[in-house]
Amino acid sequence: MPGRLLLVPTPLDFGTDAQVPLAHVLPDATLHAASRLGHWITENAKSTRAFLKRVHETHPLAQPLQSLVVQELPREVHKKGDHDPGGFDARPLLAAALDGHDIGLASEAGMPAVADPGASVVRAAHLLGLDVVPLVGPVSLLLALAASGLNGQNFAFLGYLPQQPGPRLQRLRELEALALRTGQTQLFIETPYRNPALWQSMLEALRPDTTLAVASGLTLPTGSVRSRKVAAWKKEPVPVTAATPAVFLLGR
Repeated sequence: MPGRLLLVPTPLDFGTDAQVPLAHVLPDATLHAASRLGHWITENAKSTRAFLKRVHETHPLAQPLQSLVVQELPREVHKKGDHDPGGFDARPLLAAALDGHDIGLASEAGMPAVADPGASVVRAAHLLGLDVVPLVGPVSLLLALAASGLNGQNFAFLGYLPQQPGPRLQRLRELEALALRTGQTQLFIETPYRNPALWQSMLEALRPDTTLAVASGLTLPTGSVRSRKVAAWKKEPVPVTAATPAVFLLGR
């Protein structure tokens, strides 16, 4: 029998100063499944091995960490993404599954293939007729949306906005117009060190009565989700830092 592709979510604390106990964010079944796997496809091998070392503390690995087969997605997949069906062919990475081994797919934080690399591997698994099994764990986008008070019945995730100030302001105004016209919540993210610049652009570009929510450090002890009208935000301190991941949402 062929193996399966297991989508293994990881904690959202990657790259932060805090480290959350795995049992607080991942159910026992997910940790147990991760501990049994001998083959992995990852965004970053070093971070995946660090995650498995944490798993081993409560759910001993089925085989020594150094003996695990960990394959990294190519660097161009990290830079350009792998959501385009005409892009990277990940089928060779799944050879072990055709030999009967389950394979884990992991990103550095959260659910692989959602705002992270991995879609090409999932597509390849379906093309090869392999079962794809998503395990339970944190997905920052949905946590942020649920806690924002914005429309959770109609929403869109836009990934990263332009880095240059001019195009970024224009894109924000376009997203705001769409949100106000249709009621569709707009979600986007940024590399943490650019969070403060993005925040200032939002205060400059958006209308005073537009609702703007920010979810920062989700699942961390210092995590918060706050939702205000833009006019109110202008009277408050900047709610994001250059060191903590955040999800931004705007809508009616």
